[in-house]
Amino acid sequence: MKKTIAIILSLVLALATLAACAPAPAAVEPAADAPATEAAEAPAAAPAAEGDKVINIYTFTDEVPKMLEKYIEMHPDFGYTINATIIATTDGLYQPALDQALAGGGKDAPDMYCAESAFVLKYTQGDMSTYAAAYADLGIDVAAAVPAADIAQYTIDIGTRPSDSALVGLGYQATGSAFIYRRSLAIDTWGTDDPAVVADKIGPGWDKFFAAAAELKAKGYGIVSGDGDPWHAVENSSEKGWIVDGKLYIDPAREAFLDLSMKLKEGGYYNDTRDWNEAWFADMQGTGAQPIFGYFGPAWLINYVMAGNSGGTAPGEGTYGDWAVCEPPIGFFWGGTWVLASKDSAKKEAVGQLIEWITLDTSEEGLQYKWANGTLNGEGGTKDTVASGVVMAKSNGELPFLGGQNMFDVFVPANQFANGKNLTQYDETINNLWRDQVRQYTAGNVTREGAIEAFKQAVVDTLGIEAN
Repeated sequence: MKKTIAIILSLVLALATLAACAPAPAAVEPAADAPATEAAEAPAAAPAAEGDKVINIYTFTDEVPKMLEKYIEMHPDFGYTINATIIATTDGLYQPALDQALAGGGKDAPDMYCAESAFVLKYTQGDMSTYAAAYADLGIDVAAAVPAADIAQYTIDIGTRPSDSALVGLGYQATGSAFIYRRSLAIDTWGTDDPAVVADKIGPGWDKFFAAAAELKAKGYGIVSGDGDPWHAVENSSEKGWIVDGKLYIDPAREAFLDLSMKLKEGGYYNDTRDWNEAWFADMQGTGAQPIFGYFGPAWLINYVMAGNSGGTAPGEGTYGDWAVCEPPIGFFWGGTWVLASKDSAKKEAVGQLIEWITLDTSEEGLQYKWANGTLNGEGGTKDTVASGVVMAKSNGELPFLGGQNMFDVFVPANQFANGKNLTQYDETINNLWRDQVRQYTAGNVTREGAIEAFKQAVVDTLGIEAN
């Protein structure tokens, strides 16, 4: 999330800093499951150092390269230079470039590379998974280190290659998600902004969510900005993914999103915005058509999108400080970045040291502790949820943006609901096709059945995958 999740530092900057990093603000919608910080719109490779003491990394943001710079700073005897190639995902350039580099091999091939949730399975379990090195082959004691760090299970599931049951990728973030809501609107509607009370109002389940939407509407508020907000909860809580036994499969929960979206439309429960567009960001600072109560998302959405679009930088400015988090109507996760190594790298031991520091080190000198507590570059940095339960248990997630609430109290338990078994390597493409048809349906351009049939045909035309 950032980066995986979303989004896109380059787009964020391009939109006048609409959101710092994560799924980035953009006039054009990024991947349906935008990750988190995009750093460049075109390939940007650092000058290679002389000799064989260079570690090449391919990634879609500058996030991991900056982590590696910090590691080298902390370990002056490490002896390697980092050569980073950063290619933003926004125009579909990253995956083709990475695939070519992995297949081509040679001295400039990546020793390390990153993949985010919208396409990570391609590299851990799908077409390109044979290029990934098992963490055990990097000198990492996987059997001991993973349970010792209490790594969120869904990140392990996603990073495990089925053919040999080898762990080939882990993330540093945990992206179990919550419902992020406006305190002042909760008080006006229900007389309290207590997260436990609000959680009970909006869920569990969509029936209670829509009952809450009706109560908010009576006060002149929308419950969400657009249907993209609950989509991630629907998508990532479904039992099965888009592909089952080689055929397109529409999980009942995902099909029901047609009805959920239409109910939002007909009830006037949202501002009918499209996520990652300006109207969506405007609702974060309360300047949309009607005040919007909340958003669905993980910690990176707060840190890298909402905070920068709240209209302020301190409590009392814009909506900054008027937010809180609670359990969502249904548990889900959204986004994340997985770190992999090439099986052909000649520097496996050094790469293993970097990956272990990023993904499994639970000490206060490890990346995860610094990431969780905002101390990677000194005190006062951005706090985020991380994959290690051990680290989360000793970290402080209090945020001024949330009125001083400790967000970890909600986000840590949320990880138990995250399901890494309903993803496919085609999710980025299929999600976009599906949501396009849902929008056609709610706009009245096609019938419900017509939207489903058009979606099936679009998948055939785009991917050659027939429906079951």
